[in-house]
Amino acid sequence: MKAYWFEPKEGVLGYQDGRKPEVGVTHKVDGYIVLCERGLHASVRAIDALKYAQSNIVWEVELGGDIIVGEGKCVATERTYLRRIDATDILFQCACRFALSVAHFWDMPPLVREFLETGNPKLRAAAKDAANAAWAAANAAMDAAKDAAARAAAWAAASAAAASDAAGAAAGAAAASDAAWAATRAARDAAADAQNNLLEQLLKEAK
Repeated sequence: MKAYWFEPKEGVLGYQDGRKPEVGVTHKVDGYIVLCERGLHASVRAIDALKYAQSNIVWEVELGGDIIVGEGKCVATERTYLRRIDATDILFQCACRFALSVAHFWDMPPLVREFLETGNPKLRAAAKDAANAAWAAANAAMDAAKDAAARAAAWAAASAAAASDAAGAAAGAAAASDAAWAATRAARDAAADAQNNLLEQLLKEAK
């Protein structure tokens, strides 16, 4: 089963395992496997794998042996590492696109839109401040559904600004994805599919 898996920030398997993922290597575990507890995990969709990201390094992997399929995550007794991708730039681009996809839910400041469309690092701090201010204003008026969508959309923009920091690209992209999904809750499946299609396409095109 082909899937996606984000490398831990330390670069080796966690829980005192210590093995290092490398192209062509297959890791195995003996005995029983349990989702979220024991075994080698990955997600069939890249957008689902993003939820568990601890770093900006994503692997295309193949799960084998015994496999348990859960919602957004699988666990197996074998995981083979096929391709390593430094997705820092991709995750930033996705965060911006996710935020722009819900721009119509709020009165986006021109500076924020310019940052999301251009990715100009000189605008990052100001754009983040403006988006955070709008998020706080919408958060203070959460009674109406429209305000909830505006809050989520503003938070997506703020998360995208945070994602321009290479160290936090995965976290920023994940936050922007969640916020954009929240803003489009009525069409959540379509929104999630669109986000996943973009992310997987960019990962396939990565050198």
